[in-house]
Amino acid sequence: MTQNMFAFCDEFTAEFEKCMVQPRAESKGPYYTGIDLGTACVVLAVLDQNRRPAAGAMRWANVVRDGMVVDYMGAIRLVREMKQELEEKLGTELLYASAALPPGTQMLDGGAVRNVVQAAGFEVTAMLDEPTAANSLLRLKDGAIVDIGGGTTGIAIVKGGRILKVDDEPTGGTHFSLVLAGALGMKYEEAELYKRDERNHREIFPVVRPVIAKIASLIGSMTQGYDVPQLVLVGGSSCLTGIDEEIGRLTGIRTYKPSNPLFTTPLGIALSCTEEIL
Repeated sequence: MTQNMFAFCDEFTAEFEKCMVQPRAESKGPYYTGIDLGTACVVLAVLDQNRRPAAGAMRWANVVRDGMVVDYMGAIRLVREMKQELEEKLGTELLYASAALPPGTQMLDGGAVRNVVQAAGFEVTAMLDEPTAANSLLRLKDGAIVDIGGGTTGIAIVKGGRILKVDDEPTGGTHFSLVLAGALGMKYEEAELYKRDERNHREIFPVVRPVIAKIASLIGSMTQGYDVPQLVLVGGSSCLTGIDEEIGRLTGIRTYKPSNPLFTTPLGIALSCTEEIL
């Protein structure tokens, strides 16, 4: 896999980023919404009838921890506000939505994510695991998709375009921030903001290298026994400059990431949305 294999994903993401600034009010429905309730942020991605980006919104939030909704009412309020904001910009009601969870948390979640989406005013048409959703955009045929989120790292092993295994383990961007806060003498919230600024990545990298090593070790355990020719990193924590090279070095597996891995999963969730209500 070479970087040009991300051409569709990167072009689609760039189009979505433009629509976040200037929604395509002239686009036609029905509209399909993907909702990504992350540990660090919540993203709504809206596609038009041709399944091209029409609008989007993102909010930094703390309503989810390690894939579990910890502020139920806050999550509903936030998703509802973002829904209404995009409806005003598009001049129509958004009806259909899909959402996702870290692999293996469906039973632990108890339907909370689905209930949040419904309470915010959507009809839920699909519930997926996050790395599988990401592959709706990546279109990976062989390898593993590694979704490094705020609290967990999820993986989907793909062979011939078919998902063979999904797994999830704790460790992600939250752990980067905790290590940073301790090393730099910051409050956790300050470390979170500091981490998001790409200009600080060179300074941050040596500090969080042990956490990256832990993630690489988890990837090794989760891929053991499978022929995995390549890894593709997605999720907000994959935005850290150089993380793909480091994980590739530590795992011995060629490792890549799209131009903006933050939006790969929410756009994949939106691509999985239909008009068939669950």
